[in-house]
Amino acid sequence: MTSTATAANTSTKTYKILLPMKRKPGMTVEAFRDYYENNHVPLAAKSTAALSRYVRRYLEPHPHPETGEPGEQAYDGLTELWFDNEEAFRGTLAYLTTSHMPPEIIEDEKQLFDRSSFRILTTVECETDLDAVRAAIAAEESSNA
Repeated sequence: MTSTATAANTSTKTYKILLPMKRKPGMTVEAFRDYYENNHVPLAAKSTAALSRYVRRYLEPHPHPETGEPGEQAYDGLTELWFDNEEAFRGTLAYLTTSHMPPEIIEDEKQLFDRSSFRILTTVECETDLDAVRAAIAAEESSNA
């Protein structure tokens, strides 16, 4: 195996559960973001011991040059639950896909989300240390010159 291949194979894995979220009907985008950050996050954070990161990405619609205004978006945000440990990831995924949330979470979600739009997606993210790969390529190139 070349040093470039070795460097490329030293990528780290992050396991993620992705939750696209839609605000409840009638709620403004501003109210959605404010409630999410100031009410839901502190409540949900009580159940995050297995997570390495808890990220909310708020989606910003922009007009398309050919079709004009973006209109109503399917989702207002993407919640990311990050795990460094595959076992914790799989355990949390099993819980989310087979269990009902605690009543206080459900009641809070009713204040915030269109719960009928809930979806659960997963990803295993492999990130390569590009500096190590570039250094290995440069070393190979200089040794072959």
